[in-house]
Amino acid sequence: MSSVESHQEQLPHSDPTPSPNSCSSFELIDMDASSLYEPVSPHWFYCKIIDSKETWIPFNSEDSQLLEEAYGSGKDCNGRVVPTDGGRYDVHLGERMRYAVYWDELASEVRRCTWFYKGDKDNKYVPYPESFSQVLEETYMLAVTLDEWKKKLESPNREIIILHNPKLMVHYQPVAGSDEWGSTPTEQGRPRTVKRGVENISVDIHCGEPLQIDHLVFVVHGIGPACDLRFRSIVQCVNDFRSVSLNLLQTHFKKAQENQQIGRVEFLPVNWHSPLHSTGVDVDLQRITLPSINRLRHFTNDTILDVFFYNSPTYCQTIVDTVASEMNRIYTLFLQRNPDFKGGVSIAGHSLGSLILFDILTNQKDSLGDIDSEKDLPNIVKDQGDTPTLEEDLKKLQLSEFFSIFEKEKVDKEALALCTDKDLQEMGVPLGPRRKILNYFRTRKISMGINRPTLQSDSGVNVSNIPKESDFCSSSDGTGNDDYLDVGIGQVSVKYPRLIYKPEIFFAFGSPIGMFLTVRGLKRIDPNYKFPTCKGFFNIYHPFDPVAYRIEPMVVPGVEFEPMLIPHHKGRKRMHLELREGLTRMSMDLKNNLLGSLRMAWKSFTRAQYPALQASETAEETEAEPESSSEKPSDINTEETSVAVKEVPPINVGMLNGGQRIDYVLQEKPIESFNEYLFALQSHLCYWESEDTVLLVLKEIYQTQGIFLDQPLQ
Repeated sequence: MSSVESHQEQLPHSDPTPSPNSCSSFELIDMDASSLYEPVSPHWFYCKIIDSKETWIPFNSEDSQLLEEAYGSGKDCNGRVVPTDGGRYDVHLGERMRYAVYWDELASEVRRCTWFYKGDKDNKYVPYPESFSQVLEETYMLAVTLDEWKKKLESPNREIIILHNPKLMVHYQPVAGSDEWGSTPTEQGRPRTVKRGVENISVDIHCGEPLQIDHLVFVVHGIGPACDLRFRSIVQCVNDFRSVSLNLLQTHFKKAQENQQIGRVEFLPVNWHSPLHSTGVDVDLQRITLPSINRLRHFTNDTILDVFFYNSPTYCQTIVDTVASEMNRIYTLFLQRNPDFKGGVSIAGHSLGSLILFDILTNQKDSLGDIDSEKDLPNIVKDQGDTPTLEEDLKKLQLSEFFSIFEKEKVDKEALALCTDKDLQEMGVPLGPRRKILNYFRTRKISMGINRPTLQSDSGVNVSNIPKESDFCSSSDGTGNDDYLDVGIGQVSVKYPRLIYKPEIFFAFGSPIGMFLTVRGLKRIDPNYKFPTCKGFFNIYHPFDPVAYRIEPMVVPGVEFEPMLIPHHKGRKRMHLELREGLTRMSMDLKNNLLGSLRMAWKSFTRAQYPALQASETAEETEAEPESSSEKPSDINTEETSVAVKEVPPINVGMLNGGQRIDYVLQEKPIESFNEYLFALQSHLCYWESEDTVLLVLKEIYQTQGIFLDQPLQ
């Protein structure tokens, strides 16, 4: 209690008369309820910089309880680490700091909070420092126990806090311009409200996330550092995507959750923009950038040029290496932190990120068997295991007896490719074997210099050897099966890294894959083609997205059909779409009936001059007419209401998605349908908070585990 007394001795005793800034009506409160002191319940918060302003955010109830248990365990807090936020952040209890686990992020301060005051510009409450909160709590305890109020304290920042009674506690800021000679702060200015305990402030505290993780999804961003109209990073956007998924699991997979069949799906972001722009290319670009319209040019260099970087062999190699190595690194770290994880892995890409993943998946190899056995080798990122070993190469050349010589000299394939004839002679290799080895590695060096097959020339002559397993796309002339080439031919000098796991599903959001394949000179996709290591592929887009393109017309170029319409997460179609279809059907019915009536009138008019034939022919015509009139409207309906009719028969779109449909289109909102151009940019960035998109992802993921929605959407 000495700290309380020292604080109170520094200040004059308060006058029993009410201060001019306090309201006497607040003091006339029944004190019987406050005669017994109960300790305050602490809650843990962390500080985030949002819009250049500190914002204190509460941990969810489960994490706060874990932190409080670790704090009150009696053990030394130094070096104590508590995982929070589903294992995505670690709290170092002794430092009172919170660190991101899977990505780079500034560390944030953590506090054990009991007392709060209202901030300046908003209604959010700010927690006092832990030491001063303890002083406030001790003062409050004395006031309640002794029933002596009007306690006045001064904070380390020379702010005045007055505890008038349990229901009225205020905070005064120090007066600007006061001298530094120890003058006592006065009660001036507008008082701020002070609250004790998190239950007395308006703040949303979530319950927490299920501990069980059923599936892991890596999310790769598109161009630029910002991923939505609020200029937020991929980490923040994926946080929204994850939050929407947790809400939908509670509403659409309620039975499976009650039966403890499912936990949750973990979504982790993959950032490749920062490593790309840390290569020094920004400095080089700045030297050649014009000084005019500076902001627009900076936006172009930081965002739009990412597309050109990906088409550059040099920077494309950096991008694919970064994406693959990051996914491998995060996957390895995730397994270390979740040793009981038995679920699968899927990947998702937005915009250019989907094209990066498409090229990486296309260039994977599945010839060495199960990749799951390589979980213990997380550092192997490059596609080195797909090429023969030195021993296998020598065996192919019938020179196995020289392997021991190279092994003794510690010469591997890379070193042998650099050896000259003199080097081999010094190692004791005869002339004939030397020539065979040098010729073999010289040939391989030429072919491996261009890792992927190059595009077929205009004359139709293939300029490289095409592996059988990469038969994928046809060239522009489209003659024969030998014309099927690999997708990755757009990056002729790129060596694609190998993933250390097999993705189950690939989700593409607002993807330009179809456009890039076409620009690379590929007109169609072999219906029998599928990713070497990935079973599923869903191309999800908004109808007004200016960057999105379809995939299915490249598989079935001769057939016109609509994409699959993604159901609304609340069931059925959106009301304006149903209204539009209803009006279309009604107008078609009116049109058909009107045409039928006019046709009958015209025929009766032309037959009026043949009264002798009216009795016989009219009966025949009237019997035949309903058939023709009934056939004609059905033909028109089939053409003009294609969405309702054409999706009924099964459409074979190849094996790229295991025989299922590939293109899935979202339903636009009613306000978006008024002006497509006005909402074009927003449509490209809508996927992070789209319940329909998230629900489709969850539905397809859990279907692989035999778990389905509570009620199938229509």
